[in-house]
Amino acid sequence: MSNDSLYKKSYINRLGEYGKLSGDAFRAFVNFDQKALAKGLLSSKLKELIAVAVAHVTGCPYCIEIHVNKVKKEATKEEMAEAIMVATALKAGSAMAHGVNALNAYDGNESDKELYRASYFDRIKEYSNLAGDTFKSFVSFDTQAMKAGILSVKEKELISIAIAHVTGCPYCIEAHVKAAKKAQVSKEEMAEAIMVATALKAGSAMAHGVNALNAYDES
Repeated sequence: MSNDSLYKKSYINRLGEYGKLSGDAFRAFVNFDQKALAKGLLSSKLKELIAVAVAHVTGCPYCIEIHVNKVKKEATKEEMAEAIMVATALKAGSAMAHGVNALNAYDGNESDKELYRASYFDRIKEYSNLAGDTFKSFVSFDTQAMKAGILSVKEKELISIAIAHVTGCPYCIEAHVKAAKKAQVSKEEMAEAIMVATALKAGSAMAHGVNALNAYDES
């Protein structure tokens, strides 16, 4: 490669080229993205906090840069940090939750053909004995990240639902939708959070399209 840098802020400026390269599909994505992030039942501030949280799970530096610059107009650095901690807890929690599938696979119950059952999550308690202090430390972190702080429990549960749809963890979706319902989250508010997550997950792929353009032009 003539340029060894894979990420520069300026690369995102090439994104508009997709308007010519893929036309209607690109414009449809931009329209969806704008609608998903627009103020609705959820404030633009909360949607941008969700966007920042999701961007830390997709690991898209362009998305982080863009949405942090947007969220700083409405939220404090402390609010942003709390949202990122929720994202961190959910990303780690997805790996931890799937530990019950590892237990099932290790124990080799061939009579059960289901890979996911809500009841499987009951086995998570076994890690208290198997992983001891490490498991307890994770539970402590998760509890701290999810308790009310500058952000309310309701706001954190909406962030959690969004993240769970990005990690694709059915256990996390189940647990946090129920917790969100208890926190008085409406189905419509939940849907808005999921749309933000969808836009950011798709947006991460779209944003990295600038890297594809760079690679294509240099090959």
